[in-house]
Amino acid sequence: MDQAYSVSPEGTRYPLPMDEDYEREFERLSASVQEQRRAGREIVVVMGLGFVGAVMAAVVADSTDRQSGEATKFVIGMQRPSTRSFWKIPMFNSGISPVKAEDPEVDTLIRRCVLERKNLIATYTYDALKLADVVVVDVQCDFLKQELGNCTTGRAEIAALEESMEVIAGKIEPGCLVLIETTVPPGTTEYIAYPTLKKAFMRRGIQSEPLLAHSYERVMPGRDYVKSIRDFWRVCSGINPESRKRVTRFLSDVLNVEKFPLTVLDRPIESETAKIVENSYRATILAFLDEWSNFCEQNGVDLIKVISAIKVRPTHSNMIFPGPGIGGYCLPKDGGLGVWAYRHLMGFEDNNFLITPQAININDTRALHAVQLIRDGLRNMGKIVAASIVTVLGASYREDVGDTRYSGSELMIRKIAEMGGDVRVHDPYVDHWWEFEAQDTYPSVGSSWSRFFRNQEGLKDLRVGKDLAATLKGSDAVVLAVRHKEYLDLDPDEVCEMTGSPAAIIDCFGILDDHRIRRYFELGCEVKGLGRGHIQRIKEEVRSRDANGPGQDKRVFSIIN
Repeated sequence: MDQAYSVSPEGTRYPLPMDEDYEREFERLSASVQEQRRAGREIVVVMGLGFVGAVMAAVVADSTDRQSGEATKFVIGMQRPSTRSFWKIPMFNSGISPVKAEDPEVDTLIRRCVLERKNLIATYTYDALKLADVVVVDVQCDFLKQELGNCTTGRAEIAALEESMEVIAGKIEPGCLVLIETTVPPGTTEYIAYPTLKKAFMRRGIQSEPLLAHSYERVMPGRDYVKSIRDFWRVCSGINPESRKRVTRFLSDVLNVEKFPLTVLDRPIESETAKIVENSYRATILAFLDEWSNFCEQNGVDLIKVISAIKVRPTHSNMIFPGPGIGGYCLPKDGGLGVWAYRHLMGFEDNNFLITPQAININDTRALHAVQLIRDGLRNMGKIVAASIVTVLGASYREDVGDTRYSGSELMIRKIAEMGGDVRVHDPYVDHWWEFEAQDTYPSVGSSWSRFFRNQEGLKDLRVGKDLAATLKGSDAVVLAVRHKEYLDLDPDEVCEMTGSPAAIIDCFGILDDHRIRRYFELGCEVKGLGRGHIQRIKEEVRSRDANGPGQDKRVFSIIN
C-alpha cells in the first residue's frame, strides 16, 4: 500500500502512521506517563488540536502549583491521524503551534512546555485515553445551514463529537473526568455523552458512575488569545456532585480563578444553554442594528454618529456597529444549535423560537446588502459589476486577527463572483483563505458556502494580497470590509493614486470620517456606506460646490459644513 501523507499549510509533507507504528507510539506515551506520575503530575489528554484545543493544552501544561511553582500536569494533545490534520502532531512535537495566532504568547507557551518543561506532547493514538486522569474534549461541533438565510432548516453536525465520546467511553479508566469544552447543542452532555459513557461502562463491567462535566470556552482569537482562555471567567457544571467537584478543582488548577472566579451551575444543560444564550444575545443585538442601519441609509442618517452618541450612556457602552454581518466561529451558528436541540434532542414540535433564528438569518445575509452598495456605487460611475475589478480590503471576520471563519467578506466575494465581477482581496493577517482555496473539502466536503452561489469554481485560485498598492492597482471598486489598523487612516489621495483612477469606495464598517468621504467625492469617486445615509448629503454638497465654479474656497466650505 502506498504511503499516505498529510500536508501542512506551509507545504511540508508528513507521512501518516502505519499499523505497526501504533504499538510503539503507545509504549512511548506509557513510558512518559510513568515518569510524570512519579513526579506527582496529573495526566490530561486534550482531544483536538484546533483553535481551542491547541492553546488549551498549552495553558494546562503551563499551570503550576501556587506554592512550589512546579508543573502539576502532564498534557497529551491528541489529533486524529487524517490526511487533513495529522501534520499538526509533528509540528506540535517540535514546539511549533499548529494554529496561527496574532498573540505572541501562543508560540511561547507551546515552545516552553514542549521543549523546555517537556510536559506537553502530541499523539495520534486513541490509546492515550487509557492513561488519562482528565480528558478535555475540544472536538469541533458545527451547524450546517441547508439554505442561506433560513436557520430553521439547518442541522447540528455532532457526528465527530459522538464518535469521540464512543472512543472515550471504551478506553478511559473509572475515575477519569471527561470535560466537554466544545460548544454543543443544549442537552448534549446529558442526552448524548452521558448515556454513551454509561452504556459503555456497563458493557465493560464498570459499576461506577461516569465523571462527566461541561465548561464552555470563550476563546477570542487575536492578541489576547491566551488570556481569553486562562485569564477569563468560566462557567462549569457536572453530571453529578463528584463531577462538579472534580471539574471545579481541575479548572481552579489551570485557570486564573483568583481574578476571574468560576461560576458553577448544577447541570450541564445549564452551562450549555449559557453559552448559546450568551452568543445568541449578541447576535440578536447586531441583527437589531441591521434594520436601523437600513433605516439610516434611506433617511440620510449616519448610524456611526448615532451609536457614538448612545455609547456615552454607560449602560449602552458596549453597543457595536454590525458591519457586513457577523463572523467568527460562534455567533453565526450557536443560536441554531439551540433551535435544533429544542426539536431534535428534547422533542418539542412547537414554534417557540422566533427571534433567535430570525437574527441568524439577518446576520447571514447582511453581506449581500453590502454587495448591493457595491453595485450601486459602480452603476453611479457608469459601470457594472460584471465588467469591474472589485478589491476587498479585509478577509478576516473582525479587526486585527487572521481568523476567516464565517467572514462577511467571504459572502461578499461569492456574490460578486456570481455576478461576474473580478475579485481581489488584501489582508495583512491572512496568508491562506482556505474557504476559497480548498472550498471543495473545507471545512468539510459539501459544506462550503460555494454551494449557495453560481460561478464559484474560479475562486479556488483566489489569493490574499500583501502589497496594498499592487492589489489596488486598476480597481474599479474598493471595499473597506474590516477595521484592520492598516485601513483606518488610508488617505483618499493615496488610494486613488494606487487604483490609478477614481473608484467606488464602499465603507462597510464606519471607517471613513466625513472629511475623507468629502475628499473621495472631490477626487471623482463614488462613496457608499452601510448605515451611512448622510453620505448622499455630502455628495450633494460637493457637487453643488463644484457647480458654483472654481472660485469656491474648499477650505472655508469644509469649515462651514
